[in-house]
Amino acid sequence: MSLAGKTAIVTGAGSGINLAFARLLLRKQCNVIVADLALRPEAEEVIAAHSSPSRSPARAVFQRTDVREWPQLERMFHTATQEFGGADIVCPGAGVYEPPFSSFWHPPGSSASRDLPDSDRYALLDINLTHPIRTTQLAIAHFLSKRRQSSSSSSSTPSTNHVVHISSIAGQVTPLLAPLYNASKHGISGFVRTLAPLDLHHGIRVTAVAPGVIDTPLWRDNPEKLRLVNEAGGDKWVSAEEVAEVMGVLVGDGGKDEIEVVKGSAPGAEGRGSSSGDGPEGKGMARIEGGLILEIGKGRVRKVEQFNDAGPKGAGNSVGNMPLVDGEILEMLGSGKWGVSTI
Repeated sequence: MSLAGKTAIVTGAGSGINLAFARLLLRKQCNVIVADLALRPEAEEVIAAHSSPSRSPARAVFQRTDVREWPQLERMFHTATQEFGGADIVCPGAGVYEPPFSSFWHPPGSSASRDLPDSDRYALLDINLTHPIRTTQLAIAHFLSKRRQSSSSSSSTPSTNHVVHISSIAGQVTPLLAPLYNASKHGISGFVRTLAPLDLHHGIRVTAVAPGVIDTPLWRDNPEKLRLVNEAGGDKWVSAEEVAEVMGVLVGDGGKDEIEVVKGSAPGAEGRGSSSGDGPEGKGMARIEGGLILEIGKGRVRKVEQFNDAGPKGAGNSVGNMPLVDGEILEMLGSGKWGVSTI
């Protein structure tokens, strides 16, 4: 499948992984609806460079979107239809990493939290879990409707449509720092696996990437996150472009049926393979199909198995200072003040 002439909707494409994915799609001559609350300067440059057919073979259209608002999610699909005749690829990628404004460790009503005690919701879960689920519902309905409309004028077999999600290695591991984030990414991984049969029966392929520690503003612009990374101790960054390249393959770039992945166990901290692995690490191929989740570390891609998975290993999948933060949280809980209601 060539991406040229296709149209994608990407939430959170104002920065980070989603911006890198939008750039890749535009290079492949795929139009992009950039749905985000705001654009970083580098994203504004991308929009400007792809604002009209005279400037670029593919166009980028910015739609200001608060992904917590369902009518705004619907509007993304209306815009894709008005501008390009509909969407072929959807990436509900917008997400946050346990920010103080919506964090398990800053309960609703506390000074840092913007989650209100009487709002009955956590903003993080609205952004990281509910928005991808609702967007996927809308995408499936959009794809099926678009096919019904085109079937009357064409007898050709419709091409595969794609929804690619952004899970995380936090969908496998469980750092104490980020309970809500962990829950949201475990939820995304389970959700993607659940929709695997849509590929075979309806040509709608739902997949996900599970990135490690990615060099994006989400980390670089947040000192409380950045201090987790111990580069002197061996922690490695993964670039957003590395993740975007894999996402491109998942949505059909190059028409590949398989992708090269790491097989077996990577060495652990003491040079040993994981006890749940399947022997020395090597290379192999993974079939690209609905329900596939690919972990992305530094220079390595690994299929995340549903059962008996070895877990994240290797460069780009560790934050060495996490135990220090865990200690701070446990000390805070012993202060006698945490979680006291302000109502």
